[in-house]
Amino acid sequence: MGFLDPGHLIGTFGLVGIMLILFAECGLLIGFFLPGDSLLFTAGLVAAGGAASLGAGLTKDALPPLWVLLVCFSVAAVLGNLVGYWIGFRAGPAVFNKPDSRLFKAEYVERSHAFFERNGNKTIVLARFVPIVRTFATVMAGASRMNVRSFTLFSLIGGVAWAVSITLLGYWLGGHAVVRDHIELFVLGVVVVSLVPIAVEYLRNRRRARL
Repeated sequence: MGFLDPGHLIGTFGLVGIMLILFAECGLLIGFFLPGDSLLFTAGLVAAGGAASLGAGLTKDALPPLWVLLVCFSVAAVLGNLVGYWIGFRAGPAVFNKPDSRLFKAEYVERSHAFFERNGNKTIVLARFVPIVRTFATVMAGASRMNVRSFTLFSLIGGVAWAVSITLLGYWLGGHAVVRDHIELFVLGVVVVSLVPIAVEYLRNRRRARL
């Protein structure tokens, strides 16, 4: 993963860096490629004292206690969503009227739009667990003028559920020897699992295109 390796990011930037990355992925269009899922999972492993083999000084003391992580990660995720909504609300459809580039692809917007149309307001909760979609769906909610109270409520539910569940999963698994001995494989597994919804959506779109 290079500079996006979760272990490297945590060891280099610590709690504040993790919060900034989560904030960017959840609300800023430029943050869609950031490793939010694997970062939360690895932070949980570190909090459990099971990530020393990843290097970068990742002992249990590298991060604050678990409860602090859960609160801070949830706050960063929710604030990111609210800023993303504000960007979409202020800029409107112009945000998405961009030509394809190395980072920005029209298909990202189309995928998020289809996800939003299919699931309605609950998209704000469901999209939390889908990479790329969670970034664009937030901005799209603002651009489509989703009721701000409903958006805030769903963002709070989704942000807390995502940040807490993934971090606790890493913390719980970090207490098992088999995970401590194969941490890199488990982190890679989280990345692969997080990409499953994207693959499913891609296959659905191809099936619709053939009909």
